[in-house]
Amino acid sequence: MHRTRLRMDKSAERAVRDILKSKAEARIYIYLLRKNGAVSEDIIKGTRLHPSTVRELLSKMFDQKLIFREKLKNDCIGKNPYLYRAISPIILLQNYTKEMESRLNKLINLTGKSNQNSKYVRIKIYERVKKI
Repeated sequence: MHRTRLRMDKSAERAVRDILKSKAEARIYIYLLRKNGAVSEDIIKGTRLHPSTVRELLSKMFDQKLIFREKLKNDCIGKNPYLYRAISPIILLQNYTKEMESRLNKLINLTGKSNQNSKYVRIKIYERVKKI
């Protein structure tokens, strides 16, 4: 059973890595999903990534709207830390789908010519919701 869980974790990480095009970003994203949010120190410990790598990627992922953050109130001296949370996997997939549509449409219409023999083609990926 433990082996099955590890295999699913690896395949999930691989799928997210393929979407985000970064193993480190995938590890951070999956960690945040599993923990339902964390501060940077916990992310560093949980992902075993270098602290500067985590801080840099958190900033990048926030700018790309892959994660969001909120300032925590802290009674200690110094800056208040951020609590980071990952966007929903559904939103991640929707964003990825839009990106893929755009790339596929650029590729399929490379000639840019519109005549009788070649027509403009537009690829659209639809989300299908299964009713229960």
